Amino acid sequence: MFGMSHESYLLLDAVVTIIGLIVLITKFKVHPFIALIIAAGFLGLTSGMPVDKIIKAFQDGFGGVLGFVGIILALGTMLGKMMAESGGADQIAQTLIRAFGKEKVQWAMMFAAFLVGIPLFFEIGFVLLIPLVFIVARRTGVSLIKIGIPLLAGLSAVHGLVPPHPGPLLAIGVFGADIGKTILYGLIVALPTAIIAGPIFGTFIAKYIPGNPSQELVDQLARESEHKSLPSFSITLITVLLPVFLMLLKTFADIGLPDGHIVRNWMDMIGHPISALLLALLLSLYTFGHRQGIHSKQILKLLDASLAPTAAIILIIGAGGGFKQMLVTSGVGDVIGHMAVNAQINPILLAWLVAAVIRVATGSATVATITGAGIVVPVVGMIPGVNRELLVLATGAGSLILSHVNDAGFWLVKQYFNMTVAETFKTWTAMETILSVVALIFIMLLSLVV
Repeated sequence: MFGMSHESYLLLDAVVTIIGLIVLITKFKVHPFIALIIAAGFLGLTSGMPVDKIIKAFQDGFGGVLGFVGIILALGTMLGKMMAESGGADQIAQTLIRAFGKEKVQWAMMFAAFLVGIPLFFEIGFVLLIPLVFIVARRTGVSLIKIGIPLLAGLSAVHGLVPPHPGPLLAIGVFGADIGKTILYGLIVALPTAIIAGPIFGTFIAKYIPGNPSQELVDQLARESEHKSLPSFSITLITVLLPVFLMLLKTFADIGLPDGHIVRNWMDMIGHPISALLLALLLSLYTFGHRQGIHSKQILKLLDASLAPTAAIILIIGAGGGFKQMLVTSGVGDVIGHMAVNAQINPILLAWLVAAVIRVATGSATVATITGAGIVVPVVGMIPGVNRELLVLATGAGSLILSHVNDAGFWLVKQYFNMTVAETFKTWTAMETILSVVALIFIMLLSLVV
């Protein structure tokens, strides 16, 4: 079309669509939910997809994201509401402030996110810890961005680089890497990377974009507790970290027990993110509810009210998933991935590059990791002596780069932090890109000694 090859046309079409999406939201002030649907439909029509598959692709993407993320956000928001209402979030915030001091509280947020995030999906860690960001910002007067960016960096670093997150775990299978070595190397790379992209970058960017949180979310997640006696730090920690513990048990069962083993089957169910969060929420109804003197009728009202502010967020995230699926189904991701493979470069750099361009095209870190590994593995077979664990990490690092409007995480951060699209690019997108590039540098350095 227009004298271009099909591949070139698809790339141009994707670029035009993404620019149009940004213009709709920023210049014409179209609601992101509506703008994402329009952009997805436009891309489907102009890329040559069969008309009958356009709506289905969007529905599949929308449902695929909300089938997991929607449930996680709902359960996590309810848990966060109970933690905030009982004063549990306040208790953790006061303890962190005492331990690290007001001047270094951003470091506390990064380390907390890094540890909690190891067994958790990004979205779960986000909804569990976001109340702390609001409440610490309110108590200390420190910029929301200065506290929030370190938390996001800690969660993102382990999400992209450390098993048992789905991307690295599946890449291990594709490349035939050793899971123990991958976890070790992943932690070695992820921690300094999170420090640079988190507390260091967060402190810098907060001077220009301090953040202005949504008052509705602040009232819900960071309000002053009406209870004079707060839940103890240990009780609060046990309740919040129960999902982490259950998911770790699932991971150990998957590693140590054979397929079909009855204990492994039960742990796979109990340690599933949805089950784990549901059990934590049920525990919170006692530890943060009845134990604190909150009656059943009041708990019901609190849980019901907690979902209202997240309704728009969930819809926007779902629409982002639909737009992402349109990019995948139209073939844009495959075109970009194969173009990167044709460049003859270092295998570790190649793995990073392929995952990076697929991430930019599709908006999904997990899709970028899995697809990138599948594209690169035949090339790796032709080059003996390549460290397969570092290939896993390079693919994971590439999958973090340049989160933008086709990524559900972009909208999640934008809405919770009450930022404009431009501010989200300058904070979240920049932080993700720093994570990706710095991780690649550490991986290349590590390749010199392992």
